[in-house]
Amino acid sequence: MKNCIIVTGGAGFIGSNFVLSWVKGQHGQCVNLDKLTYAGNLANLAAIEKNSEYVFIQGDIGDRAVVDALLKKYHPYAIVNFAAESHVDRSIHAPGEFIQTNIVGTFNLLEAARAYWNDLNDADKSNFRFLHVSTDEVYGSLSATDPAFKETNPYEPNSPYSASKAASDHLVRAYHHTYGMPTLTTNCSNNYGPYHFPEKLIPLVIHHALNGKPLPIYGNGSNVRDWLYVADHCSAIRRVLEAGKVGETYNIGGWNEKTNLEVVHTLCDILDKEKPKQSGSYRDQITYVTDRPGHDQRYAIDASKIERELGWKPAETFETGIHKTVKWYLTHQNWVDNVTSGEYKNWVNKNYNERGEELA
Repeated sequence: MKNCIIVTGGAGFIGSNFVLSWVKGQHGQCVNLDKLTYAGNLANLAAIEKNSEYVFIQGDIGDRAVVDALLKKYHPYAIVNFAAESHVDRSIHAPGEFIQTNIVGTFNLLEAARAYWNDLNDADKSNFRFLHVSTDEVYGSLSATDPAFKETNPYEPNSPYSASKAASDHLVRAYHHTYGMPTLTTNCSNNYGPYHFPEKLIPLVIHHALNGKPLPIYGNGSNVRDWLYVADHCSAIRRVLEAGKVGETYNIGGWNEKTNLEVVHTLCDILDKEKPKQSGSYRDQITYVTDRPGHDQRYAIDASKIERELGWKPAETFETGIHKTVKWYLTHQNWVDNVTSGEYKNWVNKNYNERGEELA
């Protein structure tokens, strides 16, 4: 068995950060299978596109023939599945795409992996891993006083997105318990950092702030999220792949609970220092918009299991990570300009303008 992994969805935000860190860290060969939907961007991977240890294949995890051919050709010891539709607002407008990619796509990938795994010799069979990357949103919503999500929390998804991810998690669990497949599942909190598509809060606020547009905050901004710097998430996944117990789930969090309003205020204050306006503060651009349907009040991850069992904990605080993130966006405006044309503008129009909020 070669020192090779297949990463699905490796041109997206978290996936591309993982692929970059894997190849630059010389962890072995990496084959990246990505459908290249709106959020998949090969520009994220320009730094390694000529590296002999990196291979890109455009394809869909739902295409069994493509997946079978890759498994046969590259003989990986692991599949790391990032491929997913991953935005709540998009799932409210178009849930069908989420069902197709997150549930049916994961099923097809599992079936291909199971057939491949069954044909391996005993040694390779025991070394193989299928690592499924998921989200804290499958656990539902917390009150202000509830303890943070543990791996034993019941699933209570509240959006088409989180329901589709919950279904995919259940499929992965079932393939381990029914067929004995060596699976691992990780459930992470909100990621942030380089190459984040600007439909999500942090990059959207940075982009709008610099372009003099209103900074949209749902409701009163009191919704709470735990924030995880993407490089920390990538290191955690590598650690789970290396030493995680087969069949187990590991929650990955940053221990950084912040309200949305706190996050936006922090971004404005950093931008006031790093790229000040001619007059006033970026906080002056804050505007409150109609809350999204079924908006979960609070997510929080208890990441004590992965620290206790695998010795992993995040290297970045929110303060260090958010400064790195803002500086990255300020020095990569060409990347931002390229991804905020076309499909992104269509999304802003559908998500805000059609609801009567003139933000674009």
